[in-house]
Amino acid sequence: MRTTKTLRLGPLPKTESVKLTFACPACLKADLDRYAAMHAQTYGEAVDAMTLIPHMLEAFMSGDRGFKRGGQAIPKVATK
Repeated sequence: MRTTKTLRLGPLPKTESVKLTFACPACLKADLDRYAAMHAQTYGEAVDAMTLIPHMLEAFMSGDRGFKRGGQAIPKVATK
């Protein structure tokens, strides 16, 4: 069953990824799971919260005018 609702986060692109681990409140995890279920229903492709999080963060950062106006990116730190 497809819904006529549209979500701010559209279909997910295929990208290269780097593993990042973080802790979040249980209520946020529940909301992420609900969003993942709605996303799967809307776009017809199963997806979990862990897959959505990077795309949500990217969308958030690209929409943050203060971040965009902040100037240059932070330089990468050299590793050995």
